[in-house]
Amino acid sequence: MKVDRLEINYDPRTVVDAARHAEATGHTGFWLAETRHDPFVGLARVAGTGLEVGTAIAVAFARNPMSTAVQANDLQLLSGGRFHLGLGSQVEPHITKRFGMPWSRPAARMREFVLALRAIWHAWETGERLRFRGEFSTHTLMTPFFDPGPNPFGPPAVWLAGVGELMTEVAGEVADGFLCHSFTTDRYLREVTLPALARGREKAGKPLAGLEISGPSLIATDEAGVAEVRRQIAFYGSTPAYRKVLDLHGWGDLHDELHRLSRRGRWDDMAAAVDDEVLHAFAVVCDPADVGAELDRRYGDVVTRVLRSA
Repeated sequence: MKVDRLEINYDPRTVVDAARHAEATGHTGFWLAETRHDPFVGLARVAGTGLEVGTAIAVAFARNPMSTAVQANDLQLLSGGRFHLGLGSQVEPHITKRFGMPWSRPAARMREFVLALRAIWHAWETGERLRFRGEFSTHTLMTPFFDPGPNPFGPPAVWLAGVGELMTEVAGEVADGFLCHSFTTDRYLREVTLPALARGREKAGKPLAGLEISGPSLIATDEAGVAEVRRQIAFYGSTPAYRKVLDLHGWGDLHDELHRLSRRGRWDDMAAAVDDEVLHAFAVVCDPADVGAELDRRYGDVVTRVLRSA
């Protein structure tokens, strides 16, 4: 199992130092989330290290396939073929109210987005005419002035994040890797996620074993870490799109309570509502020396890598 570093609320001015520290402490990869800063900018600064680099995630529906294809192609060049394009859909309010972009049928839209990326990269690689006509976007113009030509390292790997079964199935069909959401339990991974991925792989005529999977990575090794993880679980648990994870465990009432508290801005009360049973279902809570063994015990037969955040 590869262990990667995930930076969420990073400072682009000091991101090189963070990447060097990750490399010095034995991490395989360095991934940036899209929260307060653009992950493509940060990764451009660290692409020259010996680390694999990736986005976890970049918001697909805040962009279009052409602009994303260009950014990913450049990072693949800068990193010497070590870039992973991790994409996620985000939830509807963020897409429509924060980014001001359209929202509909997210699984179908994401599937087409990835197919459009691959069509664009194929046109650059082969020189063939770009002829992608989809339901959500069309890409049929590529003149030599805008064509970067073949990438010597090939196209980057595409990873998709998902929680729901439809999006997860799409990931199995069209992606090279799957990013488990932090709000995933071992039971949800095995009973919901893996079967959905397998259905997608079957559509593509590919074995599930050929898909890379980055596993859940909520980790707490001290009291401060436990408090922070409780806050993260509470935040995700209040989101209607993620209720299905709690429902699987019979904890649907917890979602109702967390959602009610979130609408009132009672964030501290939300964390307090996450009891130890829920905490341990979602997070690895142990001494630092035991983290690797516990991750391997939970997920070692399934996941190929894990993203650890600060």
